[in-house]
Amino acid sequence: MKAKQGRRPKNIGLIFDHHALAERPVFHLDRPFDIAPHGGTRYTVAGLAELVARASGALHAAGLRKGDHLAIIKDNHWDTVLLAAAAARIGAVGAMISSTVPPDHLRTMMERLRPRVLVAGPATLAAAEAAGIALVDPDVSVLVAEPGTGPGTGAGAKTGTGNAASGNGASGNGASGNGVASGKDAAAATAAGRQIFEDLLDAPVPPADPCGDDEPMIATHTSGTTGVPKLVVHSPNTLLGVLAKLETLPLPRLSIRKDDTVASCISFVHGRAITWTAAQLARPPEKVVILSGSEPDTVTEMLTAHVPTTLEACPNIFQRWEGLPASHPDLFARIRTYFNTFDAIHPRTVRTFLNASKRRGPLWVQVWGQSEVGPVSPGIYSRRRLNRAIGADSSVTSDNGRPFPFLTRIKVVDPDTRRPLRRGKIGMVLVKTHGRCLTYLGEDERHTEKIWDGWWNTGDLGVHTLTGAIRIIDREVDLIPGVSGIELESLLLERLPETTEVIVLGVPGRPPVPVLSTSDGLLDPARWQDAVTGLPELADPIVIDWDEFPRTGTWKVRRYELRERVLGTSKTYGSGQWT
Repeated sequence: MKAKQGRRPKNIGLIFDHHALAERPVFHLDRPFDIAPHGGTRYTVAGLAELVARASGALHAAGLRKGDHLAIIKDNHWDTVLLAAAAARIGAVGAMISSTVPPDHLRTMMERLRPRVLVAGPATLAAAEAAGIALVDPDVSVLVAEPGTGPGTGAGAKTGTGNAASGNGASGNGASGNGVASGKDAAAATAAGRQIFEDLLDAPVPPADPCGDDEPMIATHTSGTTGVPKLVVHSPNTLLGVLAKLETLPLPRLSIRKDDTVASCISFVHGRAITWTAAQLARPPEKVVILSGSEPDTVTEMLTAHVPTTLEACPNIFQRWEGLPASHPDLFARIRTYFNTFDAIHPRTVRTFLNASKRRGPLWVQVWGQSEVGPVSPGIYSRRRLNRAIGADSSVTSDNGRPFPFLTRIKVVDPDTRRPLRRGKIGMVLVKTHGRCLTYLGEDERHTEKIWDGWWNTGDLGVHTLTGAIRIIDREVDLIPGVSGIELESLLLERLPETTEVIVLGVPGRPPVPVLSTSDGLLDPARWQDAVTGLPELADPIVIDWDEFPRTGTWKVRRYELRERVLGTSKTYGSGQWT
């Protein structure tokens, strides 16, 4: 059976119902949803449509109405998207927020959002209470998305179709690295009149009453690497009317096929999760595998049970998995296409996974873009290209390809005069697209300041090459005069296979400072000297443990926080004005 006839809706609140009759895909979860911890780990499209409708009933029972704001702050899982869809179904705006954001920053975001209802995980609520911070005012309804604590998660868990109870809960970590709350934390989180979200799923389901296609539908947020994340507001037209088109274009070798098994391990609070969701329904594969956590053991179990043909993850998650192709090569044997977004990927990581595929001519697609404007340009890399680049003195993955035809435009300008620069000159990268966000919620002026004569200032420094491709150098705030920090990091990772993370920090008055982690916590001074031969002058490296790097919900390193932690300073070369 197929989806309902008629034009596919642009509103995420209507999409699940529109496709409810579809037989494909079947969704497989690594753990049950936090909003339905007894709902199993297997869902049909019909089961998801039912859950979205029931979730809208739960939110309505909690007091959410058309035009209100919903805050969603919980462990990483795809049900964040379902909650946002449930809010949009009744005309409310759901704000999807990572639980990795510190409580004091969350409070600032809540002051900007002014939610009517908050859906939060027990760990988030307990952390705020431990810090003495009230996330929301007393008149805000708080619903607790309480993960189950029973056994049987992962590929071997019992399954259902979305409304059959399996009796199994989840105890895995989210992709952000957060664990679920202990029983003590859960009890504390449900105190003071708070309700368990699952307990409201049998409330009456209100009729659908979505917003207009040009009105606010959803809010996501920026990474927050330099401070409090900005709340990015999109409408149905900007998010699904424009940006989702890129997901459903019939592109040879890249588009989803009917027999595909699509696996994804991303931050599901990101706008990318909305457009990705729409694509799985519009161009349905056979299976979709949802990896809410990135722990190698869980990932191995899931991908053994459901061997993927396409795999998407955040760059630093792929980096975390670099040992899996050697220990479990069969997991990646069928993959024809890898995808990454959110951050720069390094050549060593791409090469490792492309070489693990047994397919002829597998491809890696790195999409450069931002929450505010969506995907801008794709860098596409072949196995041959990566293997030929071994030993190169530049990073092949810094080439981010050309803008998407007819959808995005790019120009590089002088950051002071705003005048276009000749090809090959480093400057500020500007983007023009109809998918630009509506505003920053509570920060309209900041949003307006980033619009330069109709173009969006990305805050990225880059080069428009003679071939028309864009090469990203660094974020302006992370500027290191005369070099590219991204490229230095790639080269050091290439030359030092024992490194698991490398971050190069620019600090005025001293050479760039490498901060890195290794597989055994050690770094041979002689190997370091060999690795930096021919590179710009660098300070002595600082070695820390991998888990000491502060990270965002998309696993980006919070460079501002890292700089203060290991160097005791917040000074940078960049102005930070365009973050």
